[in-house]
Amino acid sequence: MAAPLSDGERRKQISVRGIAGLGDVAEVRKSFNRHLHFTLVKDRNVATPRDYYFALAHTVRDHLVGRWIRTQQHYYERDPKRIYYLSLEFYMGRTLQNTMVNLGLQNACDEAIYQLGLDLEELEEIEEDAGLGNGGLGRLAACFLDSMATLGLAAYGYGIRYEFGIFNQKIVDGWQVEEADDWLRYGNPWEKARPEYMLPVHFYGRVDHTPEGVKWIDTQVVLAMPYDTPVPGYKNNTVNTMRLWSAKAPNDFNLQEFNVGDYIEAVLDRNLAENISRVLYPNDNFFEGKELRLKQEYFVVAATLQDIIRRFKSSKFGCRDPVRTCFETFPDKVAIQLNDTHPALSIPELMRILVDVEKVDWDKAWEITKRTCAYTNHTVLPEALERWPVSMFEKLLPRHLEIIYALNQMHLDRVAALYPGDIDRLRRMSVIEEGDCKRINMAHLCVIGSHAVNGVARIHSDIVKNSVFKDFYELEPEKFQNKTNGITPRRWLLLCNPGLADVIAEKIGEGFITDLSQLKKLLDFINNETFIRDVAKVKQENKLKFAAYLEEQYKVKINPSSMFDVQVKRIHEYKRQLLNCLHAITLYNRIRSDPSKSFVPRTIMIGGKAAPGYHMAKMIIKLITSVGEVINNDPYVGDRLKVIFLENYRVSLAEKVIPAADLSQQISTAGTEASGTGNMKFMVNGALTIGTMDGANVEMAEEAGEENLFIFGMRVEDVEALDRQGYNAREYYERLPELRQAIDQISSGFFSPRDPGCFKDVVNMLMYHDRFKVFADYEAYIECQGQVDQLYMDPREWTKKVIRNIACSGKFSSDRTIMEYAREIWGVEPSATKIPPPNLPRD
Repeated sequence: MAAPLSDGERRKQISVRGIAGLGDVAEVRKSFNRHLHFTLVKDRNVATPRDYYFALAHTVRDHLVGRWIRTQQHYYERDPKRIYYLSLEFYMGRTLQNTMVNLGLQNACDEAIYQLGLDLEELEEIEEDAGLGNGGLGRLAACFLDSMATLGLAAYGYGIRYEFGIFNQKIVDGWQVEEADDWLRYGNPWEKARPEYMLPVHFYGRVDHTPEGVKWIDTQVVLAMPYDTPVPGYKNNTVNTMRLWSAKAPNDFNLQEFNVGDYIEAVLDRNLAENISRVLYPNDNFFEGKELRLKQEYFVVAATLQDIIRRFKSSKFGCRDPVRTCFETFPDKVAIQLNDTHPALSIPELMRILVDVEKVDWDKAWEITKRTCAYTNHTVLPEALERWPVSMFEKLLPRHLEIIYALNQMHLDRVAALYPGDIDRLRRMSVIEEGDCKRINMAHLCVIGSHAVNGVARIHSDIVKNSVFKDFYELEPEKFQNKTNGITPRRWLLLCNPGLADVIAEKIGEGFITDLSQLKKLLDFINNETFIRDVAKVKQENKLKFAAYLEEQYKVKINPSSMFDVQVKRIHEYKRQLLNCLHAITLYNRIRSDPSKSFVPRTIMIGGKAAPGYHMAKMIIKLITSVGEVINNDPYVGDRLKVIFLENYRVSLAEKVIPAADLSQQISTAGTEASGTGNMKFMVNGALTIGTMDGANVEMAEEAGEENLFIFGMRVEDVEALDRQGYNAREYYERLPELRQAIDQISSGFFSPRDPGCFKDVVNMLMYHDRFKVFADYEAYIECQGQVDQLYMDPREWTKKVIRNIACSGKFSSDRTIMEYAREIWGVEPSATKIPPPNLPRD
């Protein structure tokens, strides 16, 4: 089998990223050397690889800054409606390569670095991932920022600059061990601190109702320091801003202590304030009602809204004096998108500012708030919905509690007038949930305080309307929309799979990079032998490259002609990594019982992080690693089957594994995965999907034809029917011999000989408490995997299906998603205007 191309050979090939002009190369070299000598290695005679990375990062950043300033000037002159995307997570990954791709600099940098005797890929590997997110929600926010800049929208991402992002995962003796992600240890060349825009955020205190109005007094103040990161659009010279807040203690913080002489203690206490932006909560689809988390949510909202209002009032470049004082036009100039309920406090906070500070009439303020805010729901799992204890609000945010009570009263009065005597409906629709512990339902607050509520895939939006917010939908059906998620083709095709991007560009040109629907043109080439061969060759090269990476990282040798069967996502019962694991055990047992039979060789790769406090998720990782240990060391099996747990799955690892995958596993219980976006990344990168009719899989099957995906298992209505009759796992266990064998092996300690009872909790859950009905889909899944094997044995037919899937993946661009948000929620039109680059005079 041919070895993967070396970087030198790849450099000689014509690339979709454009051939570097010699002038560009010379300029990059000059700039690189200047940064290396004058800004980084002043006192040392020898440069480290990290010095080289920083020199290159600063060189590329120089190209951004002029465009960044010019973009902001352009916005101040045009005064467009500004979009504010509020998210507690932005899972950005690495920035260097993405910036080079979007500025069209990649080839010039590659050539310049090569001429200097360095390797661009090695330098890129030095960059730490900015892991300020858990999974889908944070990565979606990152894709959206890329699309908003590419579509020329005046958009800002607002979040928290966590000092420690999602933990680094180590696997020790098969168990997940967490390590702190000190991603800022060596500095971050992509951010710019903006102390001149530092803002106060208030906590605690009490509310004073005076004749002049309501005052929130005796508060504790924490300062919010903004750090700005440029977000470049693709080759349009637009550079937007992501502004992340960091918590700083004010200088007089707790220095009352000083009067009693404990000055040292008082200064040490500054940590209490600064802990707010210390660490990202590592939960995905799970609500943890900790006071620090509520502080984070209010911190980002309070700082952001002050910033939004300052910008609204003084919309002249470089001017900080208010030019607008009337808030009538606020919703015409400002759109606030709440990414899930985490920034829900924007609603009462905007009310507080308008009513208490700006003295706007209550009803007017409520109208402004609703017209400004819009809410995206990301989950239907009950344990994920935020429900904060009223007692915590009373202490931390007393004024906001009053406002929420008043808003809820208005809302319930309206419901009572429309449905007289329907007490049960009032209880279901209240923002305040009565019970042992009174709670605030943040999703309800978002729905009443927004003019638009959207789910993130069609099936999910239907569930939102028909069950989660059924009463609210009956009240205001016009509020509810669907916006199917998407991914940015810049990072998830051009950057991570340049070989495939080249092959596509050769056939249909480069227009697909900003208009992914153009991939439809590939349908003309499904039977083109050259194209089939080229696509298969790219996949094989990606597999060879990833196999080499795995060998280097994990010391495992894998068969690069085996099927790369991949499931990478957060470890969660609803995502059913256990179903995948049962399939691996079943395959193993089949090979063992008939070793002479021919089997399609498979490398099953599972990766993802478990929330540190989620016992079952951690047990699932231990089970996968234990099963792998037995299978990978069984001489009867050889290289026909390998099970590998991919350690520390993150954006930069996704960029390597996704282009190499043959089969993508998207096997959640129907009705539980809101959308999924990994499914889309695999599709556009030429993997075939085995999946349930859940989330965006439904629309993928619709686009490509259900016969071109491997769809199996229960649909939403089957799951509901099974719930009604009662799910009995034992029934399947007794009826299906291969399932029984697998469960008995797990139970008896076959995979954990040193600790036979290790997996009793897993077996007990599967047999008696499985909300996600793994056994109910086992038989259909195993049968469907047989169809996968059949097709894989015919490489030509497999590749034709791959081409069809790529050709039909155009809908799943985040550009399309953002266009729909812009037109149908924010009331703005994307702009194709290309801002002149910094070296040309402005219009």
